[in-house]
Amino acid sequence: MSPELISILVLVVVFVIATTRSVNMGALAFAAAFGVGGLVADLDADGIFAGFPGDLFVVLVGVTYLFAIARANGTTDWLVHAAVRLVRGRVALIPWVMFALTGALTAIGAVSPAAVAIVAPIALSFAARYGISPLLMGAMVVHGAQAGGFSPISIYGSIVNGIVEREKLPGNEVVLFLSSLAANLVIAGVVFVVCGGLKLWAQGAVDERDVDAGGDGGSPAPAAGDPAPAAGGRAAGAAPVPQKAAPRPAELRTDPAPAATPSTETTSLTPSRTATLASLLALVVAVLVFDLDAGLTAITLAVVLSTLWPEDSRKATGQIAWPTVLLICGVLTYIGVLDEMGTITWAGEGVGNIGIPLLAAVLLCYIGALVSAFASSVGIMGALIPLAVPFLERGEIGAIGMVAALAVSATVVDVSPFSTNGALVLAAAPDVDRERFFRQLMVYGGIVVAVVPAAAWLVMVVPGWG
Repeated sequence: MSPELISILVLVVVFVIATTRSVNMGALAFAAAFGVGGLVADLDADGIFAGFPGDLFVVLVGVTYLFAIARANGTTDWLVHAAVRLVRGRVALIPWVMFALTGALTAIGAVSPAAVAIVAPIALSFAARYGISPLLMGAMVVHGAQAGGFSPISIYGSIVNGIVEREKLPGNEVVLFLSSLAANLVIAGVVFVVCGGLKLWAQGAVDERDVDAGGDGGSPAPAAGDPAPAAGGRAAGAAPVPQKAAPRPAELRTDPAPAATPSTETTSLTPSRTATLASLLALVVAVLVFDLDAGLTAITLAVVLSTLWPEDSRKATGQIAWPTVLLICGVLTYIGVLDEMGTITWAGEGVGNIGIPLLAAVLLCYIGALVSAFASSVGIMGALIPLAVPFLERGEIGAIGMVAALAVSATVVDVSPFSTNGALVLAAAPDVDRERFFRQLMVYGGIVVAVVPAAAWLVMVVPGWG
């Protein structure tokens, strides 16, 4: 049995044990990296640790630390109230606002994980407060980031267009951008319907006075005469979220209804909240304008806030998503071992040598989706596009459609909890059963891996674009 095949079988065993025995998959993956790397690939410790995602470790720690402080001092509550007022109480619009916001950030040049790191904690805090499925909100944030991810001035778009130009293939920047935008918009629409978005519409609007009062507006109240909503619009199987009871309609009250007055506890800007908002704005500017590392910037800002207001941040370090950090870093370290020993290249070259171009194309899309669910989306595109060059040069498949299909296949799967974006969503979700949410993200990521590459191939490659 070849070393490459052994490494793949060990990965399957890691998944099975983690699923059936409830052992942290990251710990298992570290052990597998040590065993396979040392015994099969003959790697030393430096070779094994070459795949350790140090940058992602800092991003996960820094961002969850900063937003733990924001939750502790009430800044996220203030932002939630501001978002409700922005959409005039229509909670169902918030997932789409988050989709558009992350899409705008990546379209103007933000790296996708940086945009998700900025938006996801706010979006998921809102989801927790109003009983929206965290899977729905997390998926909307990630797919929003990918929707704008291939604009001509974006990071992903610039990289892929550069690879196409370097390989002397026909390219179309607008088609690439619109393909990703359309694919993610369609997926977001499906997720919105499946995960309870229509129930959010049926609930109507939150009474903004109740929200500002910090009282009974914790979940959207149906209009008089409407049927009572089920579980606050939570999708079946979603992690349960504590909710406040909806206010009784006025005609059912036996006591006079007092006029709601804004609560300074939730709506006022205290010095600590003002400083935290300034820190979040500084994070955005540092990442988008000055191209600074999101993780290092976030952890620096968190340390400054902790020094100035230690009482607000005393428990924040305990709220860093340490189990998620272990899980993600362990799995990606093992994927790094696979890369070091050539398993990924071995699989890609095997597909590229198939003599049937359309079959090779769909298999490359699936490899791109599967590997990207665990590793760098840009990295896998950079590896797979050159592998497709031989049959693209023969003109049997349209290059523009093939590149677009690979780009979509390799990025929509970033909802996987093992990818950077999925890990950020998992780490940012408050008040959820993390094991259950992890399984939901993993199942959803698996569905995307199974369905989207074939759909992208059928729509973009088979018709022969370009």
